[in-house]
Amino acid sequence: QVQLVESGGGLVQAGGSLRLSCAASRTSFTINAMGWYQQAPGKQRELVAQTTTGGSTNYADSVKGRFTISRDNAKNTVYLQMNSLKPEDTAVYYCNAQVQVVDPVSNYERDYWGQGTQVTVSS
Repeated sequence: QVQLVESGGGLVQAGGSLRLSCAASRTSFTINAMGWYQQAPGKQRELVAQTTTGGSTNYADSVKGRFTISRDNAKNTVYLQMNSLKPEDTAVYYCNAQVQVVDPVSNYERDYWGQGTQVTVSS
């Protein structure tokens, strides 16, 4: 089992900044990638940004140039720096980890999720 603990959400005015953090519990399995998803009321959960162990990153078009994802592999922690926030960024943000689970009979990738943190951007 991998537990993800998020922090850093809150209320901010448009144009402001927030930094989200997500720490994964210690695990003997490899965490292939960590990232952040957002889910607004009535909408599906969508990828915001993701980073792999190798350092590659992927961003949703809506946040490119405003959000930056970074990762401390030694601490199994991922950060999301959100600048120039807009009201449409308002959502619950979920941390995700893609973990390579290996046991005597199987080898597969499994998704783990944090509990979510609310980000509200006022206009």
